[in-house]
Amino acid sequence: MSGVVSGRDDCADLDRQDPLAGFRERFALPDDVVYLDGNSLGALPLTAARLLDGVVDREWGRGLIRSWNDADWISAPRRIGDKLARLCGAAAGEVIVADSTSVNLFKLLVSALRARPDRGVILTQADNFPTDLYVAEGVAQLLGVGVRSVAAAEVESALDADVAVLYLTHVHFTSGAVHDVERLTRRAHDVGALALWDLSHSTPVVAVELDRWQVDLAVGCGYKHLNGGPGAPAYLFVAGAVQEEMSAALPGWMGHADPFAFAPRYSPASGIARHLSGTPGILAMAALEGGVDLWLEADLAAARGKARALGDLFLDLVVARCGEHGLEVISPRRGQRGAHVSLRHDEGYRIMRALIQRGVIGDVRPPGLMRFGFAPLYTRYVDVHDAVTALSDVLATRAWDREEYATRAVVT
Repeated sequence: MSGVVSGRDDCADLDRQDPLAGFRERFALPDDVVYLDGNSLGALPLTAARLLDGVVDREWGRGLIRSWNDADWISAPRRIGDKLARLCGAAAGEVIVADSTSVNLFKLLVSALRARPDRGVILTQADNFPTDLYVAEGVAQLLGVGVRSVAAAEVESALDADVAVLYLTHVHFTSGAVHDVERLTRRAHDVGALALWDLSHSTPVVAVELDRWQVDLAVGCGYKHLNGGPGAPAYLFVAGAVQEEMSAALPGWMGHADPFAFAPRYSPASGIARHLSGTPGILAMAALEGGVDLWLEADLAAARGKARALGDLFLDLVVARCGEHGLEVISPRRGQRGAHVSLRHDEGYRIMRALIQRGVIGDVRPPGLMRFGFAPLYTRYVDVHDAVTALSDVLATRAWDREEYATRAVVT
C-alpha cells in the first residue's frame, strides 16, 4: 500500500485494486457486519458448506460405512495434512490433522521430553497463550520435569543444557508480535534442545517456512485463519529428520502400523502417522479441507502483504482519529506482526460490546484489550475504515458508558 489513505474513497480504491478481492464473495458474510475476528473464528467458506452437504447426504447417508474406502475417509488426516504442509513450508508426510491443539501440544511435548531423557526443563514464555502454559505444567507434573517461564526478551539467555524443549508461540495471541523462529530454533539446537512452535495465529497469514527454519515440531489450530469451523481439527508437524525418534505419546489404533489387524499390542506406524490416536471426525475434517483448499488457490505472498497493510491502515487511522481517548496501541506499529492488532483501554470490554452492537465484531482479552483481526481473503480496506469510524464515535460519545454494557456477556 502506497500513498496517504485519508478517507473511505481511498479505501474503496484500494479494494478495487486488490487482486484478492474476488475471494470475499466465496465466504458467508452478513451484509450488516464488519467482521474483524477471523483470528479467533474464521468466516464460513461457501465451499465448506457444500462439502459438508455432500459428506452428510451422499457419503454418510448413502455410502454408509463403505465411505471409509469409497470416499477415502481413512486418508483424510494425511491428505489434508499434506495440503497444510504447502501452507507452512513443510514436506509431504510431515504434517497430519488430528485432535485439538491442546492435545497435540501434549503429545509432542511428551515425545520431545522422551527424546531428551537426560534433560528436565521445558522452556516457554511467561505470557504464552494460557492453554500452552497449562499443558506444559500438566506434562511437567506427569513426567517429573520443570517448566521455566521467562519474558520474551529472556528466552535466548535462558537456553542451556538443562532444556529439553523450547516451546513458544510464533505470533503472540494478544499483541501480534512475531518471534524469529529461525534464530530461536537455531539457538535451541546449539544447546541440544528441540524446538516446538505453536502456529495457531500464523498459518497461513504469516510466512512460515518450517523446513527451511529447521523446526523440529509444531502444532496449529484449524478454526482461525484456516476457516475450518468452530472447534475444527488441529494439526501437528514433525520434521522428517526427527520422526523416528519421536515416540507416540498417546498410542491409539489409528497410529498403529496396521490398524485393521486389531493386534493386542501396539506397534507404531512409521513417520507422522504414529501421532494419530482415535478415529478422525470426518464431518469436521471435510469443513477444514474446504478452508484449506480455498487458501491453496490464493497468492500467499499477496495475502500476507494485504494482512500487514490492513493492520497498518487500522493502526494509522486509530492513532489519527482516536488518540485523544485513552487508547494504548500494544501491537507493533510496523514490521513483524501477525494478522491482528490489540488496543488497550480501561473500558475495553464495554467498548467492544458497544462496537458489536453497531455491527463491528472484534473480541476482548483481559485486562482491557480489544483485538481486531484482518483476514486477507475477505476483509476489505473499507471495513477497516468503517471499523475505526465506529470506534471513534463510540469513544467520542461515550456510547460504551451504558448499564447494559457493564453486564458480562460472552465476547470471545
